[in-house]
Amino acid sequence: MKPQIEESWLEALSQEFEKDYFNNLKTFLKEEKLKHTIFSSGKKIFTAFNLCPLHKVKVVIIGQDPYHGPGQAHGLCFSVPEGIPLPPSLKNIYKELNNDLGIPISKTGNLENWAKQGVLLLNSILTVRANQAASHHNKGWETFTDKAIKTISDLRAGVVFLLWGNYAINKRKLIDTNRHFVFTSVHPSPLSAHRGFFGCNHFSKTNKILKDNELGEINWNPSL
Repeated sequence: MKPQIEESWLEALSQEFEKDYFNNLKTFLKEEKLKHTIFSSGKKIFTAFNLCPLHKVKVVIIGQDPYHGPGQAHGLCFSVPEGIPLPPSLKNIYKELNNDLGIPISKTGNLENWAKQGVLLLNSILTVRANQAASHHNKGWETFTDKAIKTISDLRAGVVFLLWGNYAINKRKLIDTNRHFVFTSVHPSPLSAHRGFFGCNHFSKTNKILKDNELGEINWNPSL
């Protein structure tokens, strides 16, 4: 059975779905679902890919794993569905957006508008056990998403990668920096945002690159 993932990604990553690690991951997830509540679930697992086809990727933002509270995860890193309170890191992202571009702080945490414009909001791990952060670490997802990042690096040019925090910065080794643009900072978490995330101006820097390369700027206002 084909994975529920957008066609350009399915074509690019088709070999991954046949590998032993991915079959082991599927077996693990089936067993997990029998005993625990899992986020994201079903079609939501590949939302980042489904809303942002490979040939439309302009920007990549990398998170670690999905939010593990009820109703929070919907397949996009840092994003939550309509009606869910803003998580602390997302609040700080909005503060930086306001400082950088003057965008009013949004009441919605849903970042689907970014994804539809070409921002791949990719968690390195695509599932998690309810209320247990990083519980699906080293089960196979990192191998799959690393391949996705490498695929973007190899097949595209001029993509802007925003790597926030050491976990995301470690993915820089997968990116050809001669072909792409990489910006790094500390994580937007309240524990670290004041040490360099605030004032990083990544959103305006990204739009300048996209504009200079005639790729079309991102409208970073999530409320549109």
